[in-house]
Amino acid sequence: MKIRIRIAKHEKDLFEGNYDVADADSFGQACADAWAKLRSTELNRATSVGAMMDMLDMNVLDVLDGASFVISKA
Repeated sequence: MKIRIRIAKHEKDLFEGNYDVADADSFGQACADAWAKLRSTELNRATSVGAMMDMLDMNVLDVLDGASFVISKA
């Protein structure tokens, strides 16, 4: 089954991606990929090396606090 994972916070999309999921393992891989891409996106938003170093210390859970996750058929 093709699914879409969308993560939003304060009505702003943080991540959206489509995945092919057949079982628990492929669903877990989709979630792990979404996590990694969200982390990468946050690091790419850094405007300086110092800001990037501060972000490396920040946990992705801080970014996700208060976010909504929507999983739907793609």
